Amino acid sequence: MKLPETYNIRTWGCQMNEADSQRLASELERLGLQHTDEADEADVIVLNTCVVRQSAEDRVYGRLGQLKVLKQAHPDKVIGLMGCLVGVRDPLPLRRKFPFVDVFLPPSEPAPMVEFLADRGLEAEAVSLLQEERALRDALQDGDLILPAHERGSLVSAHVPIVYGCSHACSFCIIPFRRGVERSRSIGEIAREVRSLAEQGVQEVTLLGQIVDRYGKDIPDGPDLADLLRVIHEIDGLERIRFLTSHPNWMTDKLLDTVAELPRVMEHIEVPVQAGDDEVLERMKRGYTQDAYRRLVDRIRERIPGVAIHTDIIVGFPGETEAQFMETYNLLAELKLDKAHTAMYSPRPHTVSGRRMTDDVPHAEKKRRLQLIDSLQEQVVAEINGQFLGEQVEVLVETKHKGKWRGRTRQNKLVFFEDDTDWRGQLVDVEVTWTGPWSMQGRLPDSAPDTPTPDTIPLTVIS
Repeated sequence: MKLPETYNIRTWGCQMNEADSQRLASELERLGLQHTDEADEADVIVLNTCVVRQSAEDRVYGRLGQLKVLKQAHPDKVIGLMGCLVGVRDPLPLRRKFPFVDVFLPPSEPAPMVEFLADRGLEAEAVSLLQEERALRDALQDGDLILPAHERGSLVSAHVPIVYGCSHACSFCIIPFRRGVERSRSIGEIAREVRSLAEQGVQEVTLLGQIVDRYGKDIPDGPDLADLLRVIHEIDGLERIRFLTSHPNWMTDKLLDTVAELPRVMEHIEVPVQAGDDEVLERMKRGYTQDAYRRLVDRIRERIPGVAIHTDIIVGFPGETEAQFMETYNLLAELKLDKAHTAMYSPRPHTVSGRRMTDDVPHAEKKRRLQLIDSLQEQVVAEINGQFLGEQVEVLVETKHKGKWRGRTRQNKLVFFEDDTDWRGQLVDVEVTWTGPWSMQGRLPDSAPDTPTPDTIPLTVIS
């Protein structure tokens, strides 16, 4: 049997999934495998899945159908299924439904694939790693996250999980069932990972948790997120720190004051409201009211000057009337938040809303409400971004896109500019020359004035 030499991981869903895929890629490269962009040509193919909404789950099933045919033609290929579709419970039903899948990996658990490949003899093969790979791994402590080769030296921003799972159980959310109970990593483990990323050229880290503000709450007398931020802030080589996603019930003044005080922690808060009507919020089991959220936004803006606040919105939750939807619409119109991640309600198995509530808002009505919110936010964000016109903003440059450098401000706003210098991974002051709802364009202050034309203005955001 031919030993696997290449791998490909396809990732759906959230930043936590992206971090999990990166960890798996690192472990596969420890075994001597190399990444390939040609998914069907790879010897090891992994799908890292999301089931937050039915549409995401359906895309996974479509790809699995393709892989079934591929596996029949190439039996030596190793197929792995990872993430929330697998979950933390026994995947026996999935094994029966997809017998051609070789390995089932729970969220954040690369071990099953590593053990499967080691049984095929890849541990012995790993001794043939390139000399430069050995040198890098020797320079860092055993167990540190070593970036995959295709990201090393080019990855500017990385995601670092700090809390796995969730124990809050909003009535619409499948995450607690799929990812298990809340589990905080130790400060030492997180700091070691961030330090190793900084040594590999990463300039920005985003600390992740389903409710990131609950970091340390599962540890008696444990640290909290503010304590962790102070430790991470002292790591050499790191320029920026972010965290997400927050919950209105767990955002403390201590945390807000820490964000304001530490210069490497960005003025960027993601705190979902989900809905603007108190009855809907109660059915969602969110644990706060519209007014409590409004007062939280006031506190955030009072304590963190220049802050950008992002939120999440679900439209068409079971029982949501037109009047209740308009409460959400009017709340967003009043608060003028910098971004709203919007979604139509999708019933999920094992959730309270999926089992006990009727999905009674028609799809067409959900779509209409979604479009109204998106249109409102387009106007709001265009107005907010317009305030930066003619100003200089600090941009951390991530990559080049269609001939222009692409980066983000401290408030996580997307900025494009042109220059022949290699700015990847550097902080640069950019003068904003054009603003839109999804991005801004600018120039270096000592460059010749540049007015974008319609052909050069990016019309869609690249998240």
